[in-house]
Amino acid sequence: MRGGTSRGPYLLASDLPVDPQERDEVLIRIMGSGHELEIDGIGGGHPLTSKVAIVGPSKLPDTDVDYLFAQVNVRERTVDTSPNCGNMLAGVGPFALESGLTAANGAISTVKIHNVNTGKRIEARIQTPGGRVRYDGDTAIDGVPGTAAPIYLAFLDAAGAKTGKLLPTGNPVDVIDGIAASLIDAAMPIMAVMAKDLGVSGYESPAEFAANPEFLRRLEALRLDAGFRMGLGDVRNLVIPKPVLLAQPRSGGNLSGRYFMPHVCHTAFAATGAVAVGMAAVTPGTLIAEIARILGLPDDLVIEHPSGTMPIRLERRTDDGTVAIYITRTARRIFEGRVLIEWPC
Repeated sequence: MRGGTSRGPYLLASDLPVDPQERDEVLIRIMGSGHELEIDGIGGGHPLTSKVAIVGPSKLPDTDVDYLFAQVNVRERTVDTSPNCGNMLAGVGPFALESGLTAANGAISTVKIHNVNTGKRIEARIQTPGGRVRYDGDTAIDGVPGTAAPIYLAFLDAAGAKTGKLLPTGNPVDVIDGIAASLIDAAMPIMAVMAKDLGVSGYESPAEFAANPEFLRRLEALRLDAGFRMGLGDVRNLVIPKPVLLAQPRSGGNLSGRYFMPHVCHTAFAATGAVAVGMAAVTPGTLIAEIARILGLPDDLVIEHPSGTMPIRLERRTDDGTVAIYITRTARRIFEGRVLIEWPC
């Protein structure tokens, strides 16, 4: 399935080994990890198309399904299950409905999802006229051609996804090797820095960043330091925290952003990264809040990215006063069947 601006297989948890090491080896073989084209599997040779969603019945009360996200590295035969992926998340609700893990509950069905990676809850609202998932529609998202039916994702308790704190260091801004950085943990741990502080404009294309190895080396050094400061330890083999470059908006949005995964610039902007940006935008003193200038809630925030813009909705919940982030995504069911691998390994 395509989920948002990502793509990958959606698998039933019951079809995979319970042991994490065996499970990861199966995923590596499915995707063809270890080759830049993933020529021996069904991966797409890019971080955005080398992702896996593993879905099964939820073990928690008042939740429909468990969703474990796996980032299968393209060149290295490794799997990282430390982050969530909000784009792949867009396909979890439709997959759960199509596979019978939960049932439609009206013309618009709500699927309550527990993200196993972060322990957080997300509600997905999916169009299900006549009890069937609808994929066609008139909603467009930048980074995906054409239009499709909207899927609304509500991140209800995003703060502290991996560290337990919105501001893991307790500071809205930290200084790392002379560079001001906001370290945020909401749906996805991120390290936000001003692009100009690193000698770039922040408006570059992903290809331009890929052609600048010195910049990428410096960004990675900052990320490794940020990982220790956030309590994540040595993150050399992890994809978190994700670096986010900030710049002033140029096309009517609140800010311009470049999102790294963590060594390749995203062609658009990650949904979970947008949640972190949204939470930081309403957290006084962060670099993001200084640019975004959100004056009150509810409000909309627009992130400009290489493929266009990503709008998100910021609202304060009436029951507990926390901030909820709403993102609109789309998804498409591409094919179903069996993928063959050599087993046992």
